[in-house]
Amino acid sequence: MKKVITLICAIFLLALTVACSGSGSTKKDYFTITQNEKVGFINKKGDIVIDPQFENAYDFSDGLALVNVGSKYGYIDTKGQFSINPQYDYASSFNEGYAMVNKGEDAFFINTKGEKVFEDVQFDYAYTFSEGLALIEVDGNYGYMDKKGNIAINPQFEDADSFSEDGLARIYMGGQYGFINKKGEIVITPQFDRAWDFSDGLAAVYVGDSWGYANKKGEIVINPQFEQAYPYQDGLAPVRIGDQFGFIDKKGEIVINPQFDDAYIFQDGMAAVLVDDKWGFINQKGDMVINPQFSRTYFFEGGLAAVYIGDSYYGGKKGYIDTKGKYVWNPTD
Repeated sequence: MKKVITLICAIFLLALTVACSGSGSTKKDYFTITQNEKVGFINKKGDIVIDPQFENAYDFSDGLALVNVGSKYGYIDTKGQFSINPQYDYASSFNEGYAMVNKGEDAFFINTKGEKVFEDVQFDYAYTFSEGLALIEVDGNYGYMDKKGNIAINPQFEDADSFSEDGLARIYMGGQYGFINKKGEIVITPQFDRAWDFSDGLAAVYVGDSWGYANKKGEIVINPQFEQAYPYQDGLAPVRIGDQFGFIDKKGEIVINPQFDDAYIFQDGMAAVLVDDKWGFINQKGDMVINPQFSRTYFFEGGLAAVYIGDSYYGGKKGYIDTKGKYVWNPTD
């Protein structure tokens, strides 16, 4: 049995990093909505396919969605039927066939049948699998286990992240960030004050007092010069120059002039941008295709974007729009 020190927060990983883990085109068929303080799912047309009935629900992954019923977590299939009954105090979404769950102080992996797996592996803290390896914490050090339940990379890092699709993972040692490969070999010596994960073959890195970009050899290919820099997606990356965000290509050349108060990465050919405290969307030419009008939004996924209206940044009513800016689901509480 494994004892947890704190909640496994794989489901709360930074949205930006999650979005960068794949290509700029996403497949998604079901979207969470809220009615009368209960959560359910709609399809791309805005039709309710699973009635709102859960305290909370998360996106489908590996054919199952994590849902919260009362104080317990379980998993439903795409028909809304429970595949794994609510029984866990905390849980993560499935990824690569496995999920992390908690019962009291006991934490363990389960498969999509709800069966315990890897019971012989001892850890204090763990994340779900990515690129065939799961990040684990043992006695304050981070390492990785494989899908056979073996320790693949011994816990030795002060901090670490899951592997990205570029085959590298960010690690932290001696106050600096570097990167390892899936063999556990340090391929980029820890040398950066801050760093994002690799995406499109480059990683945003913080050197001195500015952001630039490094390649997989650790070579600086775009000199540190930006006040902020985010990962690449589809060959473009949002950067802040002065107090405005624009976009650069992989040569470091500005292709969309700095003019936004904030900006996210491109996803499904569009990027969310902030203008005068309202969010809208641009295309890859920099044209404003959906006028700024939302209090909050993130990315397009599967042809829809979740948008929020209302005064509260963290609250407000949530709806969904298509790539033309038309509501397929009107904002609801």
